[in-house]
Amino acid sequence: MSSARSNPINTAAMHGALIIYTLIALFPVFVILINSFKTRKKIFREPLALPDADSFSLVGYQTVMKQGDFFLYFQNSFIVTVGSLTLILLFGAMAAFALSEYRFRGNMLMGLYLALGIMIPIRIGTVAILEMMVSTGLVNTLWALILVYTAQGLPLAVFILSEFMRQVSDDLKNAGRIDGLSEFTIFFKLVLPLVRPALSTVAVFNMIPIWNDLWFPLILAPAEETKTLTLGSQVFIGQFVTDWNAVLSALSMAILPVLILYVIFSRQLIRGITSGAVK
Repeated sequence: MSSARSNPINTAAMHGALIIYTLIALFPVFVILINSFKTRKKIFREPLALPDADSFSLVGYQTVMKQGDFFLYFQNSFIVTVGSLTLILLFGAMAAFALSEYRFRGNMLMGLYLALGIMIPIRIGTVAILEMMVSTGLVNTLWALILVYTAQGLPLAVFILSEFMRQVSDDLKNAGRIDGLSEFTIFFKLVLPLVRPALSTVAVFNMIPIWNDLWFPLILAPAEETKTLTLGSQVFIGQFVTDWNAVLSALSMAILPVLILYVIFSRQLIRGITSGAVK
């Protein structure tokens, strides 16, 4: 392995492959951003060209600000995403700590049961979820989305965090118990800071699907006051006419928060993914 790394040809090939993959992944984002600043005619005639003096236009952003309640949609998406991630990380970490720290009858079966949630898509139960939300009066509320996304993200969170928590030193936890710390104090003050990279990994893996989801907002919260950013952007897409300037502008404004948060958590994400790869 070390000889392969020291080989300059292998290193160049590895970096070249990563650069190509990065360019391919960022290409759709680049196309959306540059076309959001162009006129409709230039979008279709020269979709890959950069905006210039003739093609530059802010009409899309002006339309989004005037016709769509963009800030309300953004606020709803932010509340749903932050609320869901908070519950996923809190309950997922607590469940993972219980599964990794305590031995009880059915411990393994409980872990396998939670792992099934990773393999079974939650959208299969959309009808049952809708009936449950109707019976509880949560339709057209942000709580309906928060609860669904929390249930969707918990299996992966428990699966990842339980593996990291098993690596936390038992001597450290036992020392805390000898000093008289409660289990909650040990969990919040000793264990959670040590698995922070794993928490960031879980947050990033769940943040993007929640922020970009269209399925559950369309079914559970289609009212104007509860629309998320993705669902609110659909107002510019008509059956016969689509305002592509507004659509691309709305998508550009929706992409930026995700990119910023990814940059903030990127170091923790990489540490979480690569943790345990080198002993």
